[in-house]
Amino acid sequence: MQNGFFARQAVRGALFLAATTLSCASIAQTGTPDFPKPEGALADSLAALSDAWNTSGLAFTVAAFAEAPAAGYGQYTPRASASFAADEPLTVYAEPVGYGFSSSDASYSYSLQASYRLLNTTGQVLASQEGFADFSGTTRSAKRELSASLSFQFSGLPAGKYTLETTFADKIGGKSGTISLPFTISTSQ
Repeated sequence: MQNGFFARQAVRGALFLAATTLSCASIAQTGTPDFPKPEGALADSLAALSDAWNTSGLAFTVAAFAEAPAAGYGQYTPRASASFAADEPLTVYAEPVGYGFSSSDASYSYSLQASYRLLNTTGQVLASQEGFADFSGTTRSAKRELSASLSFQFSGLPAGKYTLETTFADKIGGKSGTISLPFTISTSQ
């Protein structure tokens, strides 16, 4: 029994090795893997997206207060209201688009830096910080699904209306875009 079992395993192993060798040989003969590539309207749309992306200013498809920091792209819960209790953290979720890429060695790099200003109703700057967050990376293809999740903690703000301005500077494309989110600090929540 055991000899028959080992013989079957050896045959299976030889068949797997032969199939793997044949598969690798066919890739080696053609030089590139074989898979369906976008054609027609889809290929045209992807080229149009790339052109529009490169000529656009830095913009945002989403910019909102969120319940908590995002788990990833599109993985956030919008906050139902822009009213916060004193000392409650503010979480902002944003999806920037139109930022630039640098490319080399079959890779694409992007680099955004965020700054903020906290304003009162008269436009007075109550707090600010340049370059407090960086969103950068290098990928094998141009990454067009970038999310930014930012948390702010402003202690001691009295009840009233404020605006949080967050500016994203595109370090590669030389573009910038600002999100202005009005909010209220209430005396009770």
